[in-house]
Amino acid sequence: MTWRLVIFFKKIAPVLVLLLPAYLGATTVSGQVQLIQSKDSAVKKKNDYSGVVVWLTSPDLPPAPAAHKHARMLQKNKRFSPHILAVQTGTIVDFPNLDPIFHNAFSNFDGTIFDVALYPPGSSRSVRFDRPGIVRVFCNIHAFMSAIIVVVNSTHFTVTGRDGGYSFDDLPPGTYEVQFFHERATPETLRHLTQKITVGEEDINLGTTPISEAGYIPVAHKNKYGRDYPPDSDVNNGYVLPVK
Repeated sequence: MTWRLVIFFKKIAPVLVLLLPAYLGATTVSGQVQLIQSKDSAVKKKNDYSGVVVWLTSPDLPPAPAAHKHARMLQKNKRFSPHILAVQTGTIVDFPNLDPIFHNAFSNFDGTIFDVALYPPGSSRSVRFDRPGIVRVFCNIHAFMSAIIVVVNSTHFTVTGRDGGYSFDDLPPGTYEVQFFHERATPETLRHLTQKITVGEEDINLGTTPISEAGYIPVAHKNKYGRDYPPDSDVNNGYVLPVK
């Protein structure tokens, strides 16, 4: 009987070694955001708390290597989709044009500056985001088209859905900094929301984090040349090609 137990242990030991780190690192950090003092109708009428980026960084862990991944931001129905995109530093974002018209995605301040130039329906352009920051994306033809890409030096990030919930699983022990981004919150508001937590063996629920939109003032942006858009840019189809 003894020799059978020895053989069984030798077979199962490697499996236990593989499972042990996962078990020890199975801590979950979760929470929820709530948008307050908002003038947005979706927030006021439907309690829609989507579009908030939450991410974790830790001085106790080695720096996250640059990602070699692709993400997509579609241009369809004269909209960028998704409107809020979170990616790890080093990610390549593709901008496929699914409209029957030309587009010109660009960003000329904050984060990564880029201009993919004018390109036709059915084609795509790509940009690698090598530095962390907030990238505000626009179309040089259609003034109402806008989106935001949040580039983070972390592998732990997410974008909240309508209920505002977020969760990070399988976190190794250590000290973490929790950071938030919301497009209608001021930088000062977001700085005050940053908090440090210590992850051990027990799950952590951070409860509800209220994010105020009180200081938000919408400002019209310029085109890529720093000029005002034409008055008809909201209805301008610009460089239309027939759909085959």
